[in-house]
Amino acid sequence: QVQLVESGGGLVQPGGSLRLSCAASGSSFSIYAMGWYRQAPGKQRELVAGMTSGGTTNYADSVKGRFTISRDNAKNTVVLQMNSLKSEDTAVYYCNADLRPTGSNRRDYWGQGTQVTVSS
Repeated sequence: QVQLVESGGGLVQPGGSLRLSCAASGSSFSIYAMGWYRQAPGKQRELVAGMTSGGTTNYADSVKGRFTISRDNAKNTVVLQMNSLKSEDTAVYYCNADLRPTGSNRRDYWGQGTQVTVSS
């Protein structure tokens, strides 16, 4: 059984910073990519940032230059450093992992979500 456990998030003023972390744990698995999505009220879930096991990154245009994704492959963790936060960054942020548990099929796994609120 694979689990993604998120930490971080909270309330921050515009222009501030937050750091989200996510760790994959459980049975033996191979990770192909990890990343972060977000969903604001009334909107569809969207990709924020992702990183493959080989280190290739991609970012939503709206966060380029402000957010940085990093991974620790040995610890199966992914971190999203969010700087210069704006009110429009307010959303529930979800950790995502594209992985294959040993002896099972490759698929997406999701964390429980963590609230990020940017407000003065």
